[in-house]
Amino acid sequence: MKAPALELDHVVFSRPGGFSLRADLAVAPGEHVAIMGPSGSGKSTLLDLIAGFAAPRAGRVRFGGEDLTEAAPAARPVSILFQDNNLFGHLDAFANAALGVSPGLRLEAGGRERVAAALARVGLAGRERRLPHELSGGERQRVALARVLLRRRSLLLLDEPFASLGPALAAEMLALVEAVAADAGAAVLLATHEPDQARALARRTVFLEKGTIVADGPTARILAQGGAVGDYLGVGRPARRRVRKRP
Repeated sequence: MKAPALELDHVVFSRPGGFSLRADLAVAPGEHVAIMGPSGSGKSTLLDLIAGFAAPRAGRVRFGGEDLTEAAPAARPVSILFQDNNLFGHLDAFANAALGVSPGLRLEAGGRERVAAALARVGLAGRERRLPHELSGGERQRVALARVLLRRRSLLLLDEPFASLGPALAAEMLALVEAVAADAGAAVLLATHEPDQARALARRTVFLEKGTIVADGPTARILAQGGAVGDYLGVGRPARRRVRKRP
């Protein structure tokens, strides 16, 4: 039996101010999972624990069966795409993407060909020499996605990367993410507030509330249920009647 791409085993995290998170979670190789919940519920914290930007107080983090709880972010088989695309303003699109091949930007001919192909894959052929401020928001996210593609990691974390984009462009970017993940055989975890994004990308949804996973299952079922999820989505709430004022 294949080991999970990711396993959080009795992970516990806390920080000053009283916030705490407890998580048991397993993600299969190539599986796409949406992480939903109110602001402050722990979605970004969960991704930080997986990526190595935060350390658990207890529990273990495993990738492909290997315990990497103490490993630095660079040693984990993870790429992460943030809402802020994390491009370097002084580097053009080609160089920003090329960081996925070589952090020192020392590229041989084969490496340069890979970068050019990745930029073309995300629709940026002909824009390689543009600086970030010369690109639209969607184009900047495409550069970041090309960099992710070039890193070839087995797990892709998406921390609300398309929240600032319009619905049509966000849907287009999600389709690109799905294609890129399929090419790499990568599992995907998408933190999002948008039910439509969860439906588009993930067959499974995990719902967090106050640092605890309170629902985990097929996306269609999770988004249709009541309780904490229903309250968050407004499912089943009666429409507010408008009261007409007399002139």
